[in-house]
Amino acid sequence: MGMLYQWHEVQRTFLQPMSDWAMSASQLYANPYSPLSYLPGAPRLSAGLELLHRLGRDYEKPAFGIASITVNGLDVPIVERAVAHKPFCKLLHFERQLPAPLAHRATVPSVLLVAPLSGHHATLLRDTVRTLLQDHEVYITDWIDARMVPLSQGSFHLDDYVNYCIDFLRMLGPQVHAVSVCQPTVPVMAAVSLMCAINDSARPLSMTMMGGPIDTRHSPTVVNQYAADRPFAWFEDNLIYRVPGKYPGAGRRVYPGFLQHAGFIAMNPDRHATSHWDFYQSLIRGDLEDAEQHRRFYDEYNAVLDMPAEYYLDTIHTVFQEHRLPQGIWDVRTAGATMRVDPGMIRDVALLTIEGELDDISGPGQTEAAHRLTPGIPETSKRHHLAPGAGHYGIFSGRRWREQIYPRVRDFIAQHRERIAA
Repeated sequence: MGMLYQWHEVQRTFLQPMSDWAMSASQLYANPYSPLSYLPGAPRLSAGLELLHRLGRDYEKPAFGIASITVNGLDVPIVERAVAHKPFCKLLHFERQLPAPLAHRATVPSVLLVAPLSGHHATLLRDTVRTLLQDHEVYITDWIDARMVPLSQGSFHLDDYVNYCIDFLRMLGPQVHAVSVCQPTVPVMAAVSLMCAINDSARPLSMTMMGGPIDTRHSPTVVNQYAADRPFAWFEDNLIYRVPGKYPGAGRRVYPGFLQHAGFIAMNPDRHATSHWDFYQSLIRGDLEDAEQHRRFYDEYNAVLDMPAEYYLDTIHTVFQEHRLPQGIWDVRTAGATMRVDPGMIRDVALLTIEGELDDISGPGQTEAAHRLTPGIPETSKRHHLAPGAGHYGIFSGRRWREQIYPRVRDFIAQHRERIAA
């Protein structure tokens, strides 16, 4: 197994002091109390140095930072608590501290928001959480960076992901609604299928699936082709490395986050280059609002985590190469036995699918395929929405999510506060 991860750590160690120096020097040319800020060209020097700092710095996991929300014009404090701990995931609850005038809103639907384990932290769904909190009790899967999980905790497979979903649904059920964004649409459908097969009373009232790879044979994207065009062995030989000794998970086999991040950048290099150039120009102009918006986005976008190798390889094999879910050939280990995943067993769980017209990660039709796989759900309890002009991130974050998509999610959940008749 190669030394790429170790070399990456050496590079980080080398760049960090330079990045710190660049930020300090940038302030010398920007702070009005510094005489250097009055030199000709100081704004350009300061902007260039901050850009150098941001390109070279190490990005740690950001906080959700949702201290409060506004409901009906009133400030509602939010308390973030971990309510369950597993080796590779924490379940977080964002508890709403409603003031007396909003006491009538205390009984609202509970939502299990299943965040993707695909390179970014669950905080990528911060805007999703904040918006859902207006009308729901929100719980989210906060996946743990695999490099921080000791080898003694064992391995983590795609089957384990499915079982985590089942465990969390049982903890919160039966009056819970499952919302999955991107990659987890597949394990969530598996979890609900298995729960319905044994008539588990904790199965959710509804499933909302947003921009996920239920069947990647529809409108294949560059991401899909990347996984499908290479032999399975290529991924294990070229993308799997062991965590270096400085981390708690030393020796664990992972798909490193920095490789996934490089892949994200490579998908749209021109867009990212333009974004950084615009940031530089904003700093020169003194447009602090635009500059801060850039910082917030890339603080999140550049913060990545390592994925357990077993889980990553299982996903490549099961979801992108063999399409086991849509072909009805996926077997999952659960509760000491192996069960076939059959979405046809889902009969009394409502289904909403949402896709972005311009999604370049999960193409249109890939999530909608969930409807074909669930003939047991009455058509009156199924909905599909294709969001015009929305890319992948636009279906769960930003103005389109808040103004166009969220109202559909909110109304669908509200319509299914009770178990539908199968």
